[in-house]
This record gives sequence, structure tokens and C-alpha cells, in this order.
Amino acid sequence: MNNFSDLITRRRSTRKFTDELLSPDQVELILKAALKAPTSKNSRPCHFIVVEDKEILAKLSASKKHGGAFLSGCTLAVVVAADVTITDVWIEDASLASIYMQLQAEDLGLGSCWCQIRNRQREDETDSNDYIRGLLNMPYQLDILSIIGFGHKDQLRQPIKEDQLPWENVHIGTFSLLEKKEEEK
Repeated sequence: MNNFSDLITRRRSTRKFTDELLSPDQVELILKAALKAPTSKNSRPCHFIVVEDKEILAKLSASKKHGGAFLSGCTLAVVVAADVTITDVWIEDASLASIYMQLQAEDLGLGSCWCQIRNRQREDETDSNDYIRGLLNMPYQLDILSIIGFGHKDQLRQPIKEDQLPWENVHIGTFSLLEKKEEEK
């Protein structure tokens, strides 16, 4: 990585991947990034289930009603879960690990996309978390936040342009919509 600002500007969700497998070194770097992510009180509640099997990836793609189909086309997915008995901020801890993996993937020139699992249901209205927990033989105290799909990019997306940044969402000192209302006059 040359510049963090360039990295976060380039990183966009990738939902189309080539069939090329990730190298063992790439997978190791992605997992190291997850394991290096900070956690509250250094509690380390997160667990990562690495999936490369195409049949399991296809089953994971059906883990929620909408937005998971891309998982059947990735070459690697990491299910991000946490032991909810260890900390009450497991969602934040698992979120940090998820994005650390995505940033590492981008730094390697790979694509990634977040698939939200927490608070989602399958097409038949069953709980996505329970479905995946059963599919991957996970213990009950682990709740799943996300599945991050990885692969070599088969689509190139343009970075977000600076003039598209929603600066109106930044408030200095206190929350105020006054400036926007003044501009509309």
C-alpha cells in the first residue's frame, strides 16, 4: 500500500469474480488482517470460518432473501462470527474484523463484498444466523455478523468521486441542518 487515502478511495464492493483461486499467501494475509483487528478490552470474541468449497458457497448464497447471490461466484468466503458470551460489543468487534479483511483484499488487488447476516431471514422466513450455524456446525454461542466474499475482480468499479461525498452529513460542534436550509432559500 502506498497511501491509505488511495486505498479507501479505490475500495468498492465487488460482486463479480473470476474463477481464479486466491493464493495461500493472499488468504493468509486476509486472515491475519482479521486477527489483528482491535476488539473491546482485547477480548478477541471473533471466529472466522473460511469456505472455499463451491457447494457450500452456493448454500451460503441462499442464506438470506436478497443480496447474497454473489457468494456463489466468489472463490473464498469468510463467515465472521463472535462469541456473544464474551462481550456485549461483539457486533462492533466483528465489524472491525470484517472491514480489515476487505481493506487487506483491496491492498492485494482483490475484490470483496460484505453480505449482512445479522437480523436477516432466508426466503422461507427462517433465521439466516440459525441456517448458517447449522450448515457449518457452529456452536450456539456464536452469532454471525457477516460473510465476506473474496475473489479476483471480474468487474472494475470507479472510485467514489470527491464531489459526490455527502458533506451535508458532517456537523461541526452540534447537529444542524441550518446550513442546508439556508442554501435552499
